[in-house]
Amino acid sequence: MSASGGSRAIIAAFLANMGIAIAKFIAWFLSGSASMLAEAIHSVADSGNQLLLLLGGRRAKRSADRAHPFGYGRERYVYAFVVSIILFSVGGLFSIYEGIDKLTHPHELENVWIPIGVLLVAIVLESFSLRTAVKESNRVRAKGQSWVSFVRHAKAPELPVVLLEDIAALTGLVFALIAVSLTAITHNPVFDAIGTLMIGTLLILVAITLGIETKSLLVGEGATDADHERIVDAILAGPEVHKLIHIKTLYLGPDELLVAAKVGFAADDSLARIASDINRIEDRVRAAVPTARVIYFEPDIYRPGDDPTPPTSDFVIKSAD
Repeated sequence: MSASGGSRAIIAAFLANMGIAIAKFIAWFLSGSASMLAEAIHSVADSGNQLLLLLGGRRAKRSADRAHPFGYGRERYVYAFVVSIILFSVGGLFSIYEGIDKLTHPHELENVWIPIGVLLVAIVLESFSLRTAVKESNRVRAKGQSWVSFVRHAKAPELPVVLLEDIAALTGLVFALIAVSLTAITHNPVFDAIGTLMIGTLLILVAITLGIETKSLLVGEGATDADHERIVDAILAGPEVHKLIHIKTLYLGPDELLVAAKVGFAADDSLARIASDINRIEDRVRAAVPTARVIYFEPDIYRPGDDPTPPTSDFVIKSAD
C-alpha cells in the first residue's frame, strides 16, 4: 500500500465521520433516540481511530536507532491494534449499555424526521468514504483476490481497518434507520433500543476481527507464498548458489521485509568471490521482491553428496538446477 493512498482513505473517512458525528449528536439531542446516540459515539470512535492510524503511520517513519535497529515500521501494527480495542470498548460496549438502558427505561421519540434525515445523509457520506477506501485498496489488491483474503492477508493494516470501519458504519446506519423508522411507525421505543443493541453487537464483531488479524501482524508474519517463491527463485537463478539450505522471512513493517538465508557455495570459492556473489544475489532478490530491503545471507560450504539436515516447516532445502 502506498503511504499516500492509505492516507487519502484515512483522511476521507475522518472528515466524513467528524461531520456525521456532529449531525448525529444534534439529532439525538432533539429526538432522544438511543440509536442516534449509539451512532454518534460510533462516529466519534471512528474519527479517533483514523487519527491514531495517521499518527501510527507518521511515527513508523522514524529512522532506526540503537534501541530499535530494524526501525519503527511495525508501530503501524500497534496503532491498528489499539484502534480495534477502542472500537470495541468505546463503540460496542457503550452502544450495548445504552440499548439495555433504553429497554428498561423506554420513552417516546420526538422530532423523528430529524434523525431519519440525518441517517439518510450519513449513509450517502459514508458511501463516499467507503468508495474511496475501495478505490485505494484496488490499487494494491492482487488480481482475482477476494476481499476477505485482502483483509486477512494485507501487510499494511490501514486500508483493511478503514474498509471494515466503513462497512460497519454503513451497516450500523441501516440498523439505526430501520429502528428509528419502526419506532416512528409503531410508537414503540423498543425498536429503537433493539437497533442500538444491534449496532453495539456489530461493532464488537468488527473489533474482534480487527484484533485477531492485527495480532498476527504484531506477532510477526513472513512473506506471502508468492513472494517466498520469488525470493527462492531469485536466489537460485544464477550459478553462484549450489544449494539453498534454509530461508526465513519476517515483515519488519508493512513495506519492509527481512530475508535471512543459509546458502551453500562451492568449497573452492574464495572469500572475495563469495562476497561478490552474495551482492549479486541480493540485487536479484530486491528486484524480484522490492519490499525485501533487509537481507542477510550466511554462506556455507557445499560438497556434492552431502546429506543435508531433513527439512522442517522452517527450512527449505533446494538445489540450483
